[in-house]
Amino acid sequence: MTIASHFSAYSAWRTALASRVLRIRVWLNENELADGQTDLRMDRLLERLRGDRLTVAFVAEFSRGKSELINAIFFGDYGQRVLPSSAGRTTMCPTELLWDDARPPSIELLPIESRSTHATIAELKRYGEEWEVVALDPDSAEQMQEAMRQVSEQKWVAPEAATALGFAIDPTGEKGLKPDAQGLVAIPAWRHAVINFPHPLLRQGLVILDTPGLNAIGGEPELTLSLLPSAHAVLFILAADTGVTQSDLAVWRHHVKGIGGSRRGQLVVLNKIDGMWDGLRTIEEIDAEIAKQVVSVADTLDLPAGQIYPVSAQKALVAKIGNDADLLASSRIGVLERALVQELIPAKQEIVGEAAGREVEEITLRTGELLESRLTGLREQLQELNDLRGKNQGVIEYMMRKVKVEKDEFERGLQQFYAVRSVFSALTNKLYAHLGMEGIRNETRRTRDQMLEAAFSRSLREAMTGFFLHLRDKLKKSKGEVEEISRMLEAMYKRFAVEHGLKLAAPTPFSLLKHEKEIDRLEDAFNQHVNTVINLVTLEKRALTQKFFETIAVHARRTFEMANRDVEIWLRAVMAPLETQVREYQLQLKRRLESVKRIHQATDTLEERIRELTQMESTLLRQLADMNALVDGLRSTLAARAEVAAAAA
Repeated sequence: MTIASHFSAYSAWRTALASRVLRIRVWLNENELADGQTDLRMDRLLERLRGDRLTVAFVAEFSRGKSELINAIFFGDYGQRVLPSSAGRTTMCPTELLWDDARPPSIELLPIESRSTHATIAELKRYGEEWEVVALDPDSAEQMQEAMRQVSEQKWVAPEAATALGFAIDPTGEKGLKPDAQGLVAIPAWRHAVINFPHPLLRQGLVILDTPGLNAIGGEPELTLSLLPSAHAVLFILAADTGVTQSDLAVWRHHVKGIGGSRRGQLVVLNKIDGMWDGLRTIEEIDAEIAKQVVSVADTLDLPAGQIYPVSAQKALVAKIGNDADLLASSRIGVLERALVQELIPAKQEIVGEAAGREVEEITLRTGELLESRLTGLREQLQELNDLRGKNQGVIEYMMRKVKVEKDEFERGLQQFYAVRSVFSALTNKLYAHLGMEGIRNETRRTRDQMLEAAFSRSLREAMTGFFLHLRDKLKKSKGEVEEISRMLEAMYKRFAVEHGLKLAAPTPFSLLKHEKEIDRLEDAFNQHVNTVINLVTLEKRALTQKFFETIAVHARRTFEMANRDVEIWLRAVMAPLETQVREYQLQLKRRLESVKRIHQATDTLEERIRELTQMESTLLRQLADMNALVDGLRSTLAARAEVAAAAA
């Protein structure tokens, strides 16, 4: 199977999963078993499944054959190069290749001058007027190639202008852009590019992130802090003719391995091995030379040799276009493609499957509890009415008094429920006081003022580290409130289950751990890219403050926004089962009392009421069977993950 086949299999599995989820949602609505909260959760899940994407990032210094490797892996069946590939730099700005049905084929280009606005790329994506749009004609190879070349455009500016836009300048060219004889430096014309292209793989949700070299990456912190860490696979490309240079090593340490630590989905590609095919050595000698270079690269990057993949992207593309099986095998691209599939698809499928399965299982569990509760109450009514057959009025009056006593006891329990709900509201308010965005905005303003007023580097550092201490304190206090809410609701769930027979599972657990980990990651990035002696000594105070808030503070705020959203969803979900069961139990008691009253007034309605309840029992049993069948269907689709993973391996 080709990488396209594996990806298509994953896409088909995801579509089948979304179809299963949709069937359950429709069934819940048809049977009037969904409430507003359930509808919202199912809609969000379906939206996530339909919008699910797999992102593969390619990272390298310039002239390592990165664009050609993308062409060879993903676009070999297109019959031509999709991305421009030639000597020198072809990717001057971060470029995303994707497909969005809502937009026509096009290239959206964000001018480099947008950096002066201090807005992030994610924010600017909301405003189409900030981007220049170039139409794409997928049926015209010449027009496509001409349009794609615009991504590599650059402009010459004075060093001061480049510095103002965030580029480092270095007369040697080792740690920044090197001025030419006229004192000018070349910078990218564009800050970011989004290519909307209707390729079959992109239509199925693949997103390719093509990144520029070290100087351009360093000038766009959002790449290191957000775009690369969120990629599902990162391919780091080296060239066999250059080996691992100092700039390659800097990219690896600071922008690949250094962000988020070692993780799955990181592959190292040693490209351009065809440079060793000189025609003077045997195949065995060439293989030995390649193996020697692989070991050298592995030692330098501190990786096992098995994680280094030697390939020839250019020969692989030629072989695919020309359908040359021998050349394709010599290019070794197949080994890399298999490794990419094994790293990418099973891991992504596991994440998507677990999230969808967990969400639906929880919803159907609550629905099952509701149906079981209805069934239990209905059978109790049936038993009571069957017991009344042939009984006198005194027995019927006794049954009526018994139901009224139960109703009174439950209403006394309701007072406790309302009291708990009041405490729940108070704890929720305390939780939002710690986690809320107003507190983060105030702390951000306070930190900014502190940094601008700082007289020494030490004061600057204390202000920035104090920002992280404050964020951790907020999360710690929020964690305490979450635990208190969980303990209180767990006790209430148990009480109603024991005293009134409500069928309630334990409340849904919740954790802020992933948000704590994200703050840890941001602090690591802060220590690597901002809190350095060089920055503290060489950067002017206002420039350092601006760098901190453009990179670290923006992402910290986004982390808290995500935490607020997750907490809001959990708070809604955690109370819903108890409230639903309480309403249901109230309704059952009311129906029992009315039923016995009617029988007390007219004994001849007893048999009619028993028939009604028997029919309702059959309906409930059928609903439970239908729901279990739907859940079994979902589980079988989720189980197909193992088959796709096995195919990938």
